[in-house]
Amino acid sequence: MGAGVVQKDGGGKRRRRGGARTRPMSEINVTPFVDVMLVLLIIFMVAAPLLTVGVPVELPKTAAGALPKDQEEPLTVTVTAAGAVQIQTTDVARDELVARLRGIAAERDSDRVFLRADGAVPYSAVMEVMGALNAGGFSNIGLVTDIGGPTLDGEGQ
Repeated sequence: MGAGVVQKDGGGKRRRRGGARTRPMSEINVTPFVDVMLVLLIIFMVAAPLLTVGVPVELPKTAAGALPKDQEEPLTVTVTAAGAVQIQTTDVARDELVARLRGIAAERDSDRVFLRADGAVPYSAVMEVMGALNAGGFSNIGLVTDIGGPTLDGEGQ
């Protein structure tokens, strides 16, 4: 990326003895740098959407707003339509859930956890998982829903 291009000294067609004298060009060629930056930009633009963690579930819709963001990445517990429980993206047996949550709670600063449950999951199954979260040391439980649901006052859909 350096001074590979040379210019001849002097401006006319005069020749000197011993060959033409040359001096290195002192300008930097930025074209390779721009090419590399554009390739990196494209790679990050393609890879960024793939970095989101989640299990595909059909969340119920509500009129509630979003919760404020924390500094620490929140813990996410998911109950799938089949009734399986997952912490982040790892399947966990229901009888191991409380012990696993206690271990995670001991390592974390925040007691905030997000509970995602498929809309087809019975209410009792969601409440069982909430009880396990509370027994595991997480008292700040946020229920995750999609926006745009009914408001119960007849004004929105």
